[in-house]
Amino acid sequence: MTAPSLPASLMATLPGRYYSDPQIFDQEQDRLFHQYWYGFTHISDVDAPGRYRTAQVGKENVIAVRGHDGELRAFLNVCRHRGTRLCTDEFGSVKRNIRCTYHSWTYGLDGKLVTAPHIARMPDVDPIEWGLKEVHVREYLGYVWVCLAEEPPSFEDTVIRTVTERFGDETAVDGWSIPDLKVGRRISYEVKANWKIVVENFMECYHCASIHPEFVSVVTEYKKGYAAQHYVGKGISFGEDAEAFTVDGTGGFGRLPGVTEEQDRKYWGVTVNPQVFINFVPDHVIFHRMFPVSVDRTIVECDWLYAKDVPDSGPELDHSVELFHRINQQDFEACERCQVNMKSRVYEPGGVLVPHEHHIGASFHDWFTKAFGAP
Repeated sequence: MTAPSLPASLMATLPGRYYSDPQIFDQEQDRLFHQYWYGFTHISDVDAPGRYRTAQVGKENVIAVRGHDGELRAFLNVCRHRGTRLCTDEFGSVKRNIRCTYHSWTYGLDGKLVTAPHIARMPDVDPIEWGLKEVHVREYLGYVWVCLAEEPPSFEDTVIRTVTERFGDETAVDGWSIPDLKVGRRISYEVKANWKIVVENFMECYHCASIHPEFVSVVTEYKKGYAAQHYVGKGISFGEDAEAFTVDGTGGFGRLPGVTEEQDRKYWGVTVNPQVFINFVPDHVIFHRMFPVSVDRTIVECDWLYAKDVPDSGPELDHSVELFHRINQQDFEACERCQVNMKSRVYEPGGVLVPHEHHIGASFHDWFTKAFGAP
């Protein structure tokens, strides 16, 4: 089906095949997920020697583990002998080494090959060369970030700049002291939709008045439909009757100590390509990480971060978590309703973005086109 000519107020999305073609998804794994910094897990998951977390990054399963020297490292979860997956649990802990359960090749937490059956008869096997394949790792905002590229892009020029530019001030985000916050709740969602549909949904609020009644009753400015979180330095004010970012605007836990009066009673959202969304409100932070599994399936892991004394607050925490949990459920249901029509002949040339959504094309689609190659 031929794409229609568009009036000036409309902008084209990516063609439908970019949301439904398994071959394109396969290429995205190589060109995007293996090349850019990837939000992996919260530092509390790997906060002691031997504690590890595994997760899928593109085509690779990755282990992040804290060494006995206190250093955080990340490796491909692949035994160098016959390719066995080493750690089969998502979360775990080892005492000293990582041992393959197939032939007992054993690796230190620094990735070096420590021992293997009959290794004395193989003096030409270098323990470093035949150690685990290490990947680049950074800690930022209380999270572990990994990059599978041989030469990763500058972390400062990509991840850090994206976050700080949102606030128009390099130090503004420091007020939340995110590395000092504690995970109060983690919910994992399985979304039957392409990861780009999830990104596009998060980046706009044209839909907010339609499907998020609780959200727009607290952040009333979003009833206007524009995604003001993409205006540099502008947070979105709560409604006059909302005292907190909760499902009914009541309660909350007060302002975090470093959050300024200018930042108080406002919502701030940040998208870090390709798969992180960060939401800032005065008393907590909501941190989403996407793990695309297939062309039409995405796991979204969402953490609610609070001051250290808050997570044990019982029903009050549930009341706080409930708002964005509902937003997630509403968003992901909408994304799934889009996904089922991505192969429709009507959508072959793609859809359109109205002016309230043009920033999706100017930022996300432009980034995608440059990183992936012109659609």
